[in-house]
Amino acid sequence: MLLRIDHVGIACHDLEEKIEFYESTFGLTVVSREINEEQGVREAMLHVADGAQGASYVQLMEPLHPDTVVGKFLAKRGEGVHHIGYGVADVAKALEEVGAKGVRLIDERPRHGSMGASIAFLHPKDVGGVLTELVQTARR
Repeated sequence: MLLRIDHVGIACHDLEEKIEFYESTFGLTVVSREINEEQGVREAMLHVADGAQGASYVQLMEPLHPDTVVGKFLAKRGEGVHHIGYGVADVAKALEEVGAKGVRLIDERPRHGSMGASIAFLHPKDVGGVLTELVQTARR
């Protein structure tokens, strides 16, 4: 079901500062910037590598407001890894399969994600304490 690690989502207070750090320290390149009002974040996707099953990224996320999910995460835990996104061929099918195995779903059906992807989140309490995102890459 899981094809690759699509991205690692990292919560940060200052998006521009973190972009500069990842570019200068690791040589990563920003491939997408978006404001996602639904999720309450300003984000950037930085390309890490390409593999046989697709690309992998670091997703930097700055909250639009303190009362967003990422804003609350930062207030409670500080900057750091927020979630792991795994690439899947069909996010709706993956949700059905995972749900049938007893894993609680945060999203009952796919929604819009970064760079046009279809995404859905799984409950961290059922995935070893890790907020897990399933990502079906947009057709290019």
